[in-house]
Order: sequence, then structure tokens, then C-alpha cells
Amino acid sequence: MQWDHLRSSAGEDGALFGLDRVGVRTFDTPELRGMTFYEVRARSAINKVPAASRMPFGWTINPYRGCSHACVYCFARNTHTYLDLDAGLDFDRRVVVKVNTPELVRRELAGRSWRGEPIAMGTNVDCYQRAEGRYQLMPGVLAALRDAANPFSILTKGSLILRDLPLLRQAAEVTEVSTNVSVGFVDRALWRQVEPGTPSPARRLAVCATLNGAGVCCGVLMAPILPYLTDSPAALEATVRAIAGTGARQVSPVVLHLRPGAREWYMAWLARAYPGLVPAYERLYARGAYAPKAYQRQIGDLVATLAARYGIGRRGMDRPEVDRPERRVAGQAAVPADRDAGVPEQLALL
Repeated sequence: MQWDHLRSSAGEDGALFGLDRVGVRTFDTPELRGMTFYEVRARSAINKVPAASRMPFGWTINPYRGCSHACVYCFARNTHTYLDLDAGLDFDRRVVVKVNTPELVRRELAGRSWRGEPIAMGTNVDCYQRAEGRYQLMPGVLAALRDAANPFSILTKGSLILRDLPLLRQAAEVTEVSTNVSVGFVDRALWRQVEPGTPSPARRLAVCATLNGAGVCCGVLMAPILPYLTDSPAALEATVRAIAGTGARQVSPVVLHLRPGAREWYMAWLARAYPGLVPAYERLYARGAYAPKAYQRQIGDLVATLAARYGIGRRGMDRPEVDRPERRVAGQAAVPADRDAGVPEQLALL
């Protein structure tokens, strides 16, 4: 199967991996130029998370596959290979759009078997990436969740979430609503290299401040922390200090992990941009996708100390720890239970 063989006319026979084909679009606008959007009609919208994944949430909604953020480290890259697309440029430039997501969400929330469990969004690819400005799927999704008083959470690097602030506030009046922005560092030069399709870190932090100021609880997922690039004490302090200025309810640091697909793409970028770091990364990730547990704990301890110093989470750091497979709580790093090894030299004296 090749997505290039799709045509823009609806009504073609067949379906692809449960996604009924609708059409293919390109847009001649600066923010979407060079991208292709494959519009499909999904058969379901609320997805059960496999128990084997041990994620701290059981259900997700993902209106898009592929992401214009083009983050070189994105762990979701390998999912594009399931569609006979590559995990590199195809992931950045060929986005699958589930155009019927809002109507499916409303129908499934009303189903007799639905138990009103919390739903996570933005955990695979960003539901507020650039395409959302064109397709506007999230207002319908949020309205359905609000009307069903169903708890949900959103993680995003996008500023477009502010468009839906009225809906978020309405939902927060009837159910539990949690939001987080993802900001791993505040170095603008590095941001342009590794997250070229995202709003700047400062813009994302402003989004966090706006949400909190409007009464919608928002924290910061400090992710990813990039070994040897954003993990120095000075870099971590600059980031935590900037996060504190947003009124963030919590900060949850997560060290870079390199799963298949993301690993190859990130290491290729590293070899071009910082070739001298390649041997250090090969040593650090020699045992798999995760950095050594000792390294992650050292990062987590430092961020926790900084968070306390700058007053982050004094109203929100009582969030309970989730012991699955990574702990993502205020002031602590995400630490996989089965990884351990040495600590990079530059952190050995922290």
C-alpha cells in the first residue's frame, strides 16, 4: 500500500487499516506548504491503551497521525511505518487527518458500555499541531467531552489550544480538566534545530500562564531533557526559572528516550549538528531506549530542588505519583524501573 496512490475523490473502494479513505489535500499557505494531508474516516475515536504499555492512562483520542512539529526526537515516529510511510520526513510532512473524530467521540461517549473514564489527548502526536488550524477538530471533541462531563487531559506544544479556552473553561466547570505544555529547555538556538515546527519555548510558557490565569489547571512537562545539550545545571535552572514564571502547577522532567524510528532520526541529526557527541550518546543509550536510571534520578533530584527553590507546585505538588513504567510527577524525573548504568561525566559532580 502506498499513500501516494490515493486520489482526492471520495467514494473509492476499500479502507486502509480501518480508516476509510476520503481524499488527499495540500494547502498553498506558508504554514502548511510542502505538506500532504490524507483525510480519512475512522471507525472509532476513543482508543484503548494496551495494558502491556503500562501507561498512566487507559484511553486516548488522536485526531491526527504524523506531526508538523517535526521534532527530531519524537518517540511516535515509528508509528508512521505501520502505514508504509517512513519515520523521518514522511512523519513530518504527511499527516493523516481523521475528519470524523468529533462525531465519533460524541457517539462513543453516549454508548451504553462507556464508563466515563479519563481520556488523554496529545500523548502520541499533538492534537494542536498546525493542521488543527485548518481542520478544527478539537472544538467538537471538547464540546462532546464537556457535554458528557467526561474527565480529560491535554498535552501540547501548540499555542492553538488558547483558541479553545472558552470550551476548556466550560468543561472544567463540570469535570476534571488537566492541561500540560511541553517545554524541555529554553535555548532558542537549539529549539530551532530540534523542534522547527513548534511555537517557541517562550510562547509555550505564555500559553501555560494564560491557561492558569484563566482557571484551567496547567503544568509543564519538561521534556525532553537532552543529554549533553540541555542537562547542565545552568540550563536546567534557566528552564525551571522560566517555568516558575508561568504559575505552573507542577513540572515533570523527562529525559530523552530513543525508541526505534526516533533513535535513527535523532542520531542522524546529532551526527550532522554535534558529531562529537555521537560516541557519548552511543555509550549512554547502549542498553536500549532509555538513559541510565542513575542519570535520570540525578536529573530529577536537581529539578526537584530547583522547583522547590522557585516555588513551583506549592499549590499542585501533592499530585500522586504514578508508578507505571515511568514516574511523572512534580519535581521528579521519569525513571524506567528496569534501566540502570553510569552517569555522564558532566553531571557526576552535581
